[in-house]
Amino acid sequence: MSTEGHSPPPQTRAEARAAREAAQRAEIPPVPVAEVPVVESVGVPAEALPVPDPPPSSPSSPSSPSSPSSPPSSERSETTRPDTRRFRLALFGVVGVLAVIVAGLSALSLAQGPRLTEVQVEPAEAIELSGSRVVLTANQALEPIDASQVTVDPAVPFTVDAAGRSIGIRFTVPLDDATDYTVRVADVVGTGGGPASELTESFTTPASEIFLLNRTDEDDTIFRTDLTGEKAIPVFSHPRINDYRATSTGLVVAVEDDGGSRILIMNRQAKNVRELTLPGDGYVSSVQVSDRGGLVGYIYSDRTISEDSGRASVLVTQSLSEDSEPQIVTVGDDEASIAEWQFVPDSAAVLFIDFAGTLSLDDRSGDAGAQNLGIVMRLLGVSRGTYTAIVEKIDGSTVELNLADGSETPLAASDPDYGAATTITPFPGGTLRHIVARDETGLPTGQAIIRVDEAGAATPLLEVASGSAILQACASPSGQYAAVTVAPNLIDNAYDDMGVALPKALETHLMDLRSGEELVVLTGFDVSWCQMAPAF
Repeated sequence: MSTEGHSPPPQTRAEARAAREAAQRAEIPPVPVAEVPVVESVGVPAEALPVPDPPPSSPSSPSSPSSPSSPPSSERSETTRPDTRRFRLALFGVVGVLAVIVAGLSALSLAQGPRLTEVQVEPAEAIELSGSRVVLTANQALEPIDASQVTVDPAVPFTVDAAGRSIGIRFTVPLDDATDYTVRVADVVGTGGGPASELTESFTTPASEIFLLNRTDEDDTIFRTDLTGEKAIPVFSHPRINDYRATSTGLVVAVEDDGGSRILIMNRQAKNVRELTLPGDGYVSSVQVSDRGGLVGYIYSDRTISEDSGRASVLVTQSLSEDSEPQIVTVGDDEASIAEWQFVPDSAAVLFIDFAGTLSLDDRSGDAGAQNLGIVMRLLGVSRGTYTAIVEKIDGSTVELNLADGSETPLAASDPDYGAATTITPFPGGTLRHIVARDETGLPTGQAIIRVDEAGAATPLLEVASGSAILQACASPSGQYAAVTVAPNLIDNAYDDMGVALPKALETHLMDLRSGEELVVLTGFDVSWCQMAPAF
């Protein structure tokens, strides 16, 4: 029987549905997995990004069976890529937030102007030495700073050195002790522009401490004390202390033994003692130090001197910081015998008068040698910060000598005029002048220390009656205080047997130079404010 034109044999409903699904799978190709584009957007939450829907199934295609544990290929792709994408989006989001913060801070900095980020200052050093500095560091590079923009309160002379982010204020004289200082720099502008600001820093200097020497029939002792005298502490003792000087970090002490002098270097607690090598077996006097130059200087004489051998009163300098050979100062090719000498404050230069009366200047940090500054009678003092010396000339006049160019200016008389001074001690703001009053026969009737300011106004600071003597007057580094050494009751005040003999009973009067009031009277002498020991 022919089958053409006849219907196929009947099928069940399930068989017909299975046949249709097989035919559709053969005709429709697989749908490719869509790549989800990664949008590198800064600061946009992942939930807000558009995610394309998966391609729809063909309308004639039935849904494929699936289970949670076996997702189709398109669903597996969607569950693995979003983790990486979200991490990258979170990273870029953090970077974006940081960029916004930095931009905000930069804008805030520009809106506020430069600000301080660091300050360097050494208050303890500032009350002892000229040239101490305050260094202000800003948060950005600055336009050039002029000294007129800087003020210091209380007022003190200074210079300004600014570069980049830093402003250095250098005090040309030491500062007062126990004082609140404020440094202001006005109209500070960054190199990138923006508004101006004021940089301000305040600091407090510590209270002064001094050293002084007390000689007794047993041991001689160097004490450290405050300016009340109530906290005196013995620091170093020896049977015979000839002289000493204090530096910012230690003590230089000249002692005498049977064989002659020795010079000991130690810290301020008299620890780490070491001995300097002297030019020979002999004696030293007039010990001085140059803190800035790192030198000790002294007058040296051999223990044995004859007509054709031995050195007498030669000036020697040596390094404070290391073991070094003594260097004898020469004039030309000769070791000169020195009558008077001083270190020029805040330098390594020595100023001296030889026994021929020639005043010479020798910078020990170089090799130029001694420079002849003419003939003088006496070296009265050397000023801090001005590089000038006060000298008495052979005609009896007193002048201020500029050590840089040799020019001279007559020293103005005081008002009122108390007459010629036996010694003149310069300090920042004036001079201390030792005046001896005499009767018609030339005998002393009294002595006084007169404070003379820069304008010449004179005020008696301390007076002693006949029978007592003023040995020395020294000012504190800033000129805030004065120490006056007095030998009372000379008739009953026996002399000691040291190389430079002094009355055994000596007292030191501490004075406030600003008010003229006496602070305290201390037993002892040779206060560390003094450049050299007293002579009588």
